[in-house]
Amino acid sequence: MIEVGPQLIGQVEKTLGALLESVLRDSNISEREWVTLRIAAQNTNGPAGLSAVVSDRARFADAEQIIGGLAEKGLLDGDALTMRGREFLDQTGARISRLTAPIWGGLPTADVEAATRVLNEVLDRGRVVASSAESS
Repeated sequence: MIEVGPQLIGQVEKTLGALLESVLRDSNISEREWVTLRIAAQNTNGPAGLSAVVSDRARFADAEQIIGGLAEKGLLDGDALTMRGREFLDQTGARISRLTAPIWGGLPTADVEAATRVLNEVLDRGRVVASSAESS
């Protein structure tokens, strides 16, 4: 068993990323575009705009190009999902949920809640360190 830390988190991320890639393979949408659509769907961009939020949260330096590509595909209009974008997100999300159900199914609720708290704290701390490293 691998102890919690960068190696374990990295292996989990790679495994889930491979599953996501298998779902997206036939859609002509990349993982980076998927992440951008998910951020757009949360609609908490505020005055910063989608590009700034994607750059900050996903660390995509080319956020504007990704957003432009999604607009060309008819999935975004400005900072908002189009109807087609919403449908794609919903349908693809459902496919991902079906594929990953065996991973999450049967896990004790208390363990899932604890893992959620810890991973969110790791994410928050990682963002602080990353911002600090960029400032240096």
